[in-house]
Amino acid sequence: MITAMADKREPDGIVLTEAQRKSRRQRSIAIALALGVLVVLFFAVTMVKGPAVLVRPM
Repeated sequence: MITAMADKREPDGIVLTEAQRKSRRQRSIAIALALGVLVVLFFAVTMVKGPAVLVRPM
């Protein structure tokens, strides 16, 4: 009888609905794209400024 109860346990933690999973995935993709754009922007600015980025007063 104890083993029958163990088989019917509820999952640990919060269980998300399909709509919540989809929303979370879309939000994660949007954050990843924004981060990627930011990295490309920083790289482009660094390339445009050239070696002058490293020349600064101490």
